[in-house]
Amino acid sequence: MSDEPDKARTDISEILDSWPYTPGQLNVRMIEAQDGEPRIQIRLDLGILQLHTTGRPDGQRPQGFESYLDYLESRIDSTTQDDDPEQHTTRTLSEDDCRIVREEAAQYYHRYMALLLLEDFAGVVRDTTRNLRALDLCARHAANEHDRQVLEPYRPYILMIRARALAGQALKDGESKAAILAIDQGLDALKGYFSHTGKPEDFDASNEVQMLQSMRDALVPKLPVSQKAELRQRLQAAIERENYELAAILRDELRMMGEIGGA
Repeated sequence: MSDEPDKARTDISEILDSWPYTPGQLNVRMIEAQDGEPRIQIRLDLGILQLHTTGRPDGQRPQGFESYLDYLESRIDSTTQDDDPEQHTTRTLSEDDCRIVREEAAQYYHRYMALLLLEDFAGVVRDTTRNLRALDLCARHAANEHDRQVLEPYRPYILMIRARALAGQALKDGESKAAILAIDQGLDALKGYFSHTGKPEDFDASNEVQMLQSMRDALVPKLPVSQKAELRQRLQAAIERENYELAAILRDELRMMGEIGGA
């Protein structure tokens, strides 16, 4: 191969110079492509990533499917009801299958982080939910243990980003109560993850848990007075019904709002 540059290839220096890289922050913008469709661009130190806003981020359709994950899910689903033992290999993922799923998940990671910055929260929820499917597929169907486990450490982060996006959309819609509910559901999912892995003690020290709890703490004072009054009414009703477990939960909610003193 010749070391001489190919003059027919396009030099992108002018494009890079027009959009300087800023260290320490995610540099993202939305542009209109030549086909008239939107594209996400991410400025890196050595260049630019350009991603489709829907479908697979690189625009490819593996095996005619939206993504290789969709292809594998379809392949497994089509043989799940088949009792023929010879079909077992069709329901397991090879090392190459898992490698492609991981590479594909990285594309979606870049996109959902860009979408989070662009406040396209619905897109973030879509892509994080999709990557959780990728983790589940590998955990259930990978042929070897390494491929079943290698993506699992990323699950808490994906769960946290998904909860942040759901809360962000709720806040965008002016629904503080729904935002807190989304965060609580994210915290419950993280608690379930740490319990499932046999390390429930890691829950409180988790960076993802602390991120969501900080977000929740910032949101609680913004709840309308009517919401606090509703909680007080529910607390009184729970006490009258002698539902002390629910009453304890409601007291905790009110305590976090500063409505009642600590026990």
